[in-house]
Formats: sequence, C-alpha cells, structure tokens
Amino acid sequence: MVRNIVVLGGSSHPQLTHTICNHLGVAPANVLLDKFSVGETRVEIKESVRGKDVYIIQSGGGKVNDNLMELLITISACKTASARQVTAVLPLFPYSRQSDIPYNKTGAPLSKASNCYNKPDFPYVLDSLPQTPHPDHAQSPGLTNGIDGLHKGLSKIQLDESSSASSSPQNARFASYVNGPHNRNDTIDSGKSTTGFDRQKNGSTSSLGNGTARDENIVTKSNNPKSIVFQPQPGYKQWVAEAGTLVADLLTCAGADHIITMDLHDAQYQGFFDIPVDNLYGRPLLKKYIQYQIPDFQQAVIVSPDAGGAKRATAIADGLGMPFALIHKERRPTKISDRQNATMMLVGEVRNRTAILIDDLADTSNTITRAAKLLKKEGATKVYALLTHGILSGDAIDRINASALDKVVVTNSVPQDEHKSRCSKLEVLEVGTIFAEAIRRVHYGESISVLFQYD
Repeated sequence: MVRNIVVLGGSSHPQLTHTICNHLGVAPANVLLDKFSVGETRVEIKESVRGKDVYIIQSGGGKVNDNLMELLITISACKTASARQVTAVLPLFPYSRQSDIPYNKTGAPLSKASNCYNKPDFPYVLDSLPQTPHPDHAQSPGLTNGIDGLHKGLSKIQLDESSSASSSPQNARFASYVNGPHNRNDTIDSGKSTTGFDRQKNGSTSSLGNGTARDENIVTKSNNPKSIVFQPQPGYKQWVAEAGTLVADLLTCAGADHIITMDLHDAQYQGFFDIPVDNLYGRPLLKKYIQYQIPDFQQAVIVSPDAGGAKRATAIADGLGMPFALIHKERRPTKISDRQNATMMLVGEVRNRTAILIDDLADTSNTITRAAKLLKKEGATKVYALLTHGILSGDAIDRINASALDKVVVTNSVPQDEHKSRCSKLEVLEVGTIFAEAIRRVHYGESISVLFQYD
C-alpha cells in the first residue's frame, strides 16, 4: 500500500484508473466530474488533498478537447486545494502529432514541391525589392515611383516655363517643389476665381496654403474599390498551429509539476515542457507478445509501415535478433487526398514468412491496412500489427475487418471495449501495471530506468 498518495481518475478511461489503484493498493479519490447544461466542465474534489501527492489519470482518446479541459481544471483544483505535488498521467498524450514544425512535406521550405506556389508561371520571386545594396554590385534602379521619379520630374519642370507649369495638374504638383509655396495673395485670388463646385466639376487643381497641390482626380480614383484591391504576396512557407508549445504551457500554467506518458509520437515534445516528463515505452510489452504469442518468431520479419517508424521497429528487431524490412512510399503525397494514390514499395524480403508491423499509433488504420495488403502481395503468410495506441477512430474498425491483417494487437492506453466487441482480430494488452509501477517509483523517489530496459 502506498501512503500519502491520491489517485484521481478522469472520465476518459475509468477502467485504467481502477487497474492502477488496485495495483497500488489505494482507492480512487472521490471526485465529481460533470457538465453543465451549457456544456462547461464541472470538477469538484470531495476529499482533502492538502499536502499530498496527487496523480491525475486522463487519456487523450475519445473526446480529446473535453478530456484536456477536464484535466486542466482538475489540476488547477488540486493546486488550489494545497496539494503538495500534482502529476498528470497521460497514457496517450493529446495533440502529440501536432508538434511545432513547419508545414512542409517534401523537405526544405524553398524546394520545388508540387504545389501552386512553385509552378514556373507563378508570378513571384524570393529576392527583396528594392535589392539590398552591395559594395561589389551596381546600385539597384530602385522603385519606379520613388525618389528617382521625383528628381526626374523636378529636372523636367526646371526646363519648362512657369506658365506651362500651371497648365496641367501633374506639372503643378512639381512646380510647388521648384518655385516654392505660393504667396497668400495668389491663394486668395485662386479661391475667388473658381468656386469649390466648379473645381469638383471640372476636376481642376487648387493650391493649398502649405505649398502643396491637391489633385481631385486622384482622390476620386482612390475611392474606387477596384483600384485598391489588396494582392498579397505568398510567403516562404506556411506554419501549422503551435499546438505542442500551447498544450505544454496549458498543463504547466494549470499547475502540473510532473508528466508521465507513453510512446510520444514525436520525442521533441518533451522539450516543450519546463517540468520533468517521463516518457514510458510500450516496447517491452510488444517484445513479450512476439516472444510468447507468435510461433517461430525468429523466422518472422519486423516491418515498419513508414520511414518515420523505422527507428522504433529496428529497436525491437535488434533486441530479438530478427530481420527487418521497411515500406517506403515511392512518391510522397503532398495533399491528404493524394495519400490514397501514393505508391508503396517494400524494402526487404517477406516471402513465406510472418510479417509483424510495428507502429506507435493507429488512428484511421489506413497506413497499416495498405501495408498489410502490400505484404500479402509480396508473399507474406501472416501479417500482425502491433500498436501502442489503438485510437481506431472513424471507420477504422470496418477497414481492419476488411483488410489482409490477421491480428491487430494494441494496448489499453485508450478504452478498447467497444472496439474489441466489433473486431474479432483485435487483441488488447494491459498497460495499467506499467503506469502503476511508474507512479510508485516516482512517489518514493526511485529510478524508473528499469521500465526502459528492453533486454
């Protein structure tokens, strides 16, 4: 039994909360989680947490935004109630796939990607206008309507007669610079000679008292909406929303002192926090399943469904002494609609062998089902898919049932009861004991490096 500890369970995964509490030998804390009729989250802690270590268990599956807001309010309630330390236990970290990276799928931001901005006929350049002067280069011509145009206009006015300067609005404007401001008598006389109605009707120009001239035609033209349409120039690249830093700041500002999660989709997410983050791994569970549940696993092949998960899959393959294969997309899709048409290519040999797909999560299951189809086409006898987080949203279950997958193994980092009732190929592994042991070791100040060992 662990003393001086309080375990609060969110509404996202009650079954996992009970498993962790049974392993720790403590009862779940009495907390009220409800919603008002308007949809706002209501959290009320029914017992004292003063001076205790509080662990809040909330997964990122299901209604992600509601679960995240409920977690933030619960953390703030515990800190307000004078809890000594608040640890957020997130088996599936929300928004883990939206880290702070530029929205670019083909490489460098200025590379020639198949988008509308890099077509040859697209009217933009990446050079600055006007160009930056350089000691070894000639001076740039500058803007057409800048100071050079004014100098040319002044030179032309100096060659003309003063009488011809006042004959046109354009010359009158430059005459004000050359001849200086008009005297007061000229201004009064010009005001007497022509009324304001006549000036507006005839489009003439009247001199102002400060020596400048006003062109009524230009003012009328500027009021035309078609003449002031803004044409923005496309930038270098587009950026996704900074959801990684935002979620990290929200958890920290709410009062979280420690984060415990499992198999972050992007390892750089840990750097967004100013508090300790323990990223547990599901590899020991997956390795144990391969060793004891897959017959002749030494003859099987570990396969990564994409290049991004190659490091994760090779770690398991090297630990078990198994061969490794990789599925590579020959033409990387630039749009979401092109992913269905992307050509997949297998690097490795799987003929007459059992193929084991390794990935961290499956949302729509499109990647693993297409990979299984390719593996069966290349001669694999059986295809297993081992996933840490089985989100399986949308029509993922129907896609798995109709796919070439023989079995899909996931953990219960998110609730799997409904998924398991709809899919006979699904098998669930328990991760509650891993999180319970991590909580116990963190509470007593022990090392949790043994949970990271894969041998």
